[in-house]
Amino acid sequence: MSVIATDHTNVDWNQIVTDLNRFLRLRTTPIGMKMFENKTDMEAIPRIRRPSDIHTTDQIVGQACRNGWTVGITADDLVGAQCQAVIGLAPRSDEWLSGNNMAGVWYETKEESSKHQHAMDVVPYGTFEAMAVSPLASGRLSPPDICLIYATPAQMILFINGLQWTGYKKLEWGCVGESACADSWGRALATGEPSLSIPCFAERRYGGVMEDELLMAIPPHFLPKVIDGLDHLSRNGLRYPIPQYGINNDVRAGMGVSYQ
Repeated sequence: MSVIATDHTNVDWNQIVTDLNRFLRLRTTPIGMKMFENKTDMEAIPRIRRPSDIHTTDQIVGQACRNGWTVGITADDLVGAQCQAVIGLAPRSDEWLSGNNMAGVWYETKEESSKHQHAMDVVPYGTFEAMAVSPLASGRLSPPDICLIYATPAQMILFINGLQWTGYKKLEWGCVGESACADSWGRALATGEPSLSIPCFAERRYGGVMEDELLMAIPPHFLPKVIDGLDHLSRNGLRYPIPQYGINNDVRAGMGVSYQ
């Protein structure tokens, strides 16, 4: 796996967010996530908040995208190794890999639970000491390692269509089930690739994720490409919200416009 990929080009983050909202009408604030090798650098971010309570990473992400806060954490701020290990703040220890904490709750046996733990994409341990999240438009993490964008399925497929406008390739993702943060920010941080997830029970219960939302974790250098693709699609009449054509109408007129 690759290490975290960052782009150091000057980016107008406010314009990026404005364009995303113009094309997709997002309901939730797009945010950035950045890993830090030492806590001091994280705490030097302007207007950074530090938790006074113990949280899940889902809650920290939610504080940024739902409240608009800039928040920094270390492993000590998180409830346990399940959250810590996904972002590389704790090792994938033998106990973590055993899946004991999920056996009989999320999975029938310890063996099944252990398979789940082994399947999770996580940031390698030993490099990072802290993490911060912040609204993209604030520019405080410039550049973030990854961006997190919550969207409905209709918004998300157009986002993906924009990503595929040029340099097309088939995009494939997995689903570990519970602990789906491994499918989104865990995978994107570890591989540097766009990573879509169906947010899990914990993300919805503790992180404030709505029942109709998907999550895209994506390195920031992809976003100008996505916006350019969305712009071209919009000019072709392929835009959000997607108007209903009607299930009983003769389809030929509509198909002729959208598919030539």
